[in-house]
Amino acid sequence: MSKILIAMSGGVDSSVAALIMKNQGNECHGVTMKLHGMKDSYEGGCLTTRDIEDARKICEKIEIPYSVVDFSEDFDKYVIKSFISAYENGATPNPCIECNYHLKFDKLFDYGRKLGYHKIVTGHYARIEYDEKYGRNVLKKAIDTSKDQSYVLFRLTKEQLDSTLFPLGKYSKDEIRAMAHDAELGIEGKKDSQDICFIPDGDYVKFIENYTKKSYPCGNFVTKDGKILGKHKGIIGYTIGQRKGLGLALTHSMYVTEKRLDTNEVVIGENEDLFSRELYADDINLSAIDSMDTPLRVKAKIRYNQREQNATATMENGLLHVVFDEPQRAICKGQSVVLYDGDTVIGGGRII
Repeated sequence: MSKILIAMSGGVDSSVAALIMKNQGNECHGVTMKLHGMKDSYEGGCLTTRDIEDARKICEKIEIPYSVVDFSEDFDKYVIKSFISAYENGATPNPCIECNYHLKFDKLFDYGRKLGYHKIVTGHYARIEYDEKYGRNVLKKAIDTSKDQSYVLFRLTKEQLDSTLFPLGKYSKDEIRAMAHDAELGIEGKKDSQDICFIPDGDYVKFIENYTKKSYPCGNFVTKDGKILGKHKGIIGYTIGQRKGLGLALTHSMYVTEKRLDTNEVVIGENEDLFSRELYADDINLSAIDSMDTPLRVKAKIRYNQREQNATATMENGLLHVVFDEPQRAICKGQSVVLYDGDTVIGGGRII
């Protein structure tokens, strides 16, 4: 029997994860992280007051202790401020990766350890298994690849992987909902969270402006050779590959291909201008290997919902250099590149 701290969101996945671990005879403690100001009734966000009540009821039903811990200051520091800084510096952030790294598998683990719990369980769809090839526990894709979340978990260190369990990784979402129904948890029909949890309406520009109390100046939409096409509403409001919402009268579909911070210009180009074969990344985490001394053939993906692509990865002057066999569309600064060997996550980094 293990002493296990279970991250509880009030949703189906974390509730069934708690149920599975309790049914295995472990000593479990459910905990919800309060990360930001919460809405009472918003559907689809990461945490509401209703979610906390749902998590509490689930823990009562399966007879495990429950608590709420306030990490809102840490969330503001590590997630919200870095999110805003990324947009201000022309990047496109992934706040879920930062939240997983800094909060769920760092602050929460420290909290559990102080209570005597040395394992963390979450409702993520991924697997952690010992791999003979690498001689250690490694992060692997979920069996249900349509729900796989290994991409947003790539920053877990070797030490964190040794202290984490993902009991849902071998199940499909339908199977998890069926388990919740059979156990009469009462939340099997609850919607999955979909949006950025601290921006439930999806208007990140308004959020940044309200948070920073700043307005971001208008500038020019230009072609790559400098022809002015019109005015943009502030450089933070555009991402590489964007086609809709530009407000330009164009004769055919064109896309955001570059953001020039020094001149406050958003470059508009053709679809083919978005393709590139290589990238560099920093903030590197290699969890399956200790180092990358020679070029490594991998599968790599540059966004959450992309299928992995054939590539060669090398380390150059402390940076991860990835060269794809085929050009990739809209490689975004600030997103992550994650490297795979089959189902195994080798590591990754933040695209610069």
